[in-house]
Amino acid sequence: MKRRLILPTPVNRNLTKSWAMRRKRDYYYKKAKKERYRSRAAYKLLQAVKRYNFIKPDDVVVDLGAAPGGWLQAARKVVGEGGFILGVDLREIEPFEEENIHTIVGDVREPDIVGRISALLPRPADVLISDLSPNISGVWELDHARQMELAERSLEIATSILRRGGNFFVKVFQGDMLRGFLRTVREHFSEVRLIKPGASKPESAEIYVLGLNYIGKTPRSG
Repeated sequence: MKRRLILPTPVNRNLTKSWAMRRKRDYYYKKAKKERYRSRAAYKLLQAVKRYNFIKPDDVVVDLGAAPGGWLQAARKVVGEGGFILGVDLREIEPFEEENIHTIVGDVREPDIVGRISALLPRPADVLISDLSPNISGVWELDHARQMELAERSLEIATSILRRGGNFFVKVFQGDMLRGFLRTVREHFSEVRLIKPGASKPESAEIYVLGLNYIGKTPRSG
């Protein structure tokens, strides 16, 4: 019995080609290539910082979900030579020429990650930023829940490493769990905002929560 050789269908090839063409036409993708940022996401952070000024020169910044490094580059542009940036990701990040950008391979869900991060910081962090994302399944309720779990873990880490007065910037997906997350963030920060940077694709459900002026951990009632 002869075995049949099954080739990819023309439809699949066309879909892949169409996606690549859309990506190449994307303004921020082309801008990132031109300005040598590792990802178009750099502009999301730069736009948010320009408007709300939550990262400043000489700050200590921790970036969760930092690969491939676009946010690390954006943060370095703001903090300058006097700042310190630490990126954390499951994947190894290609090194940078700038000596004050440091990276580690780590899982934010592991209990020892706070200790590993703290051991590398010159002082308590001024800012924690998180662009963590789950593997998208296509099932909206599941993807939303997974994204919010990552946002909650980012908040837990932030409340362990931030100085008082520090700031927090995290990606979330819009949905039913967002309101509860916002209530929790407000327990720790004096001002909380929802932000949709211009560089975010209009069709994307992603949005960012910004917590300003960390007031410390507050005991829960009951």
